[in-house]
Amino acid sequence: MDDSVNIVASGYDAFYTTWDQSPTLSALWREHVTGPDFPEEYQHISFLRLRELEALCDVLDLSRGATLADLACGSGGPGLWVAKRCEARLIGIDASAVAVQRATERARGLGMAASAAFRLGTFADTGLDAASIDGVISVDAIQYSPDVARAFAEIARIIRPGGTLAFVAFELDAERVAGLPVWCDPVGDYTPFLASAGFEILQYDQLPGWRDQVMAGFSEVIAAQSALRAELGLEAAEALVAEATITVELQPYSGHVLAVARRP
Repeated sequence: MDDSVNIVASGYDAFYTTWDQSPTLSALWREHVTGPDFPEEYQHISFLRLRELEALCDVLDLSRGATLADLACGSGGPGLWVAKRCEARLIGIDASAVAVQRATERARGLGMAASAAFRLGTFADTGLDAASIDGVISVDAIQYSPDVARAFAEIARIIRPGGTLAFVAFELDAERVAGLPVWCDPVGDYTPFLASAGFEILQYDQLPGWRDQVMAGFSEVIAAQSALRAELGLEAAEALVAEATITVELQPYSGHVLAVARRP
């Protein structure tokens, strides 16, 4: 894997090893980020609220038995929620081996082991067959791709004609993240990349209140770092606190979008 992918994956390996062992993180994320209506059995560590997940699910318009891919799926929460609601088959892809394990365990606990599978892969190399997927989702992850153009080309390759890509991602201020290895291909607008990959763009909207949401969530993480170290362990807590501190101090994000595109 690319060095930047390895950096991100190793941080998430550490985090997902203990992430479900912190009542402090669960409580502050629920209060300040996802909101109290997000179902606990599908909880996640991204900045996606239930109303946005519902919107993402609706625009996919998957038929029963369709195949959904969740790229950079993490522990699987949003992808499993969509698959359950649509009665779709789910394939989750993530660069973190621990995240893949956690997502597999979660699918088993939800009674979805027969319809959901998780495996290692990246945006640039999903390992999926060409034109094998009816819909693709990704939540707050594509901004970490070391080659965004290549990522969208790979997504276009795996989606069947007429299939839909729906993703939430942060837009980046390139000047603010210059030199930081986790954002080596900062993008301030994903629409040209979608168009170059051959997608028809159906929707590209900024999510309301995103900046306040990010600042509130990460400020609470920084304030609670002592409790997080005790509950998550030093390595996992440090990875999370480092991301929070960089985000609060540098404010690298210029937007937070929900995008929908179709492969003709």
